[in-house]
Amino acid sequence: MTDTKNLNETIITMAKAAQQASVAMMPVSSKQKDGALRRVAQLLDQNRPIIQSENEKDLLAGREKGLSKAMLDRLALTDKVIDSMIQGLQEVIALQDPVGSVDSLKLRPNGLQVGRMRVPLGVIAMIYESRPNVTIDAAALCLKTGNAVILRGGSEAIHSNLVLAGILQQALQETGLPTDAVQVIPVTDRQAVNFLLQQEETIDLVIPRGGEGLIRFVSETSRIPVLKHYKGVCHIFVDEYADLNKATPVIVNGKTSRPGVCNALEGVLIHEAVADKYVPEIVKTLTDKGVTVKGCQKTVELCNLAEQALETDWGTEFLELTLVCRVVKDMEEACRYIHKHGSKHTEVILTENYSNANAFISHVDASAVMVNASTRFNDGGQLGLGAEIGISTTKLHAYGPMGLEELTARKFVVYGNGQVRN
Repeated sequence: MTDTKNLNETIITMAKAAQQASVAMMPVSSKQKDGALRRVAQLLDQNRPIIQSENEKDLLAGREKGLSKAMLDRLALTDKVIDSMIQGLQEVIALQDPVGSVDSLKLRPNGLQVGRMRVPLGVIAMIYESRPNVTIDAAALCLKTGNAVILRGGSEAIHSNLVLAGILQQALQETGLPTDAVQVIPVTDRQAVNFLLQQEETIDLVIPRGGEGLIRFVSETSRIPVLKHYKGVCHIFVDEYADLNKATPVIVNGKTSRPGVCNALEGVLIHEAVADKYVPEIVKTLTDKGVTVKGCQKTVELCNLAEQALETDWGTEFLELTLVCRVVKDMEEACRYIHKHGSKHTEVILTENYSNANAFISHVDASAVMVNASTRFNDGGQLGLGAEIGISTTKLHAYGPMGLEELTARKFVVYGNGQVRN
């Protein structure tokens, strides 16, 4: 049984050390940060046997606990996964460091020059489930932007996360950077998370990454600002002016390419003007791909392959080969449905009408609104960020995938020449 008092003191000590490390990271050059990330990549490659030996302890424990094959696959640090981690580090190294850049520089009437400089957020706490490769991905993004990070992975990956933390800290030490800039909580006790979420004086942002239950728990417990992303209920609206030949592959890709991710398609709204023709076609195509289509009364009437949707199905994040289909009167009804049932993640209109496309973009509130493209493109790498630490579906302080810029804030910088205020 964990000593609660000692555990709390451990978390407080880690948070204070991270805060000190974040201050030490502020003046670090891009060259130094990239050098540390390059050393992490080298150490990952050199220490494959050690990494996989520790990972095997987690896999063995997972098999004994009866974890599903899918969960074990997510947990495994195979050579392919390690290669992917190294590639991810190289991609982050290649990205431009936003820290220190000054923009919006304007000359005031009194001669002052006022600009905004990008600065690190400070200390980030990252709480995530399974996938130990997230340890490297998150650390890389935080280090590149001069932030310190405290990582708390799932209990099922404790040995994997600790060995990766050791590699990260070795790289920091060898390149002259503070080792406390990356720390992994060394225990699996859930009470550690509760203590972590109370450190509002030393931690600046909490990023939970996992299921809706985890994110709601963190949001309800934390005294620290939380980047929220409860779920991804993403829709495609097939407008009356849609090119139906384009529509089908976009819908199929959104639902079937990776149904268990947050940017997967969960609902299709079809304009009544094209419903008679298109509902039977898209329902059959999806059914042939193994998708269960749950439809409104009109959908079921038009195609008997669709099941009658329950009221609870609307707005559900299925995360499997299931989606809802609804016939709507017009774009206004589609937008009302999205406002009610969407999760502000990703919304799409399929149309060849420029005015309708712009109206949809203006009226729908989501972190990404797309025209004639799959929901699956709402991803940091796909949107040109290079990588992401998570997706925010709230607007403070970021909206959508969080890349390097979103891990910084902007402070005012003022250049004067002896001016005083009257």
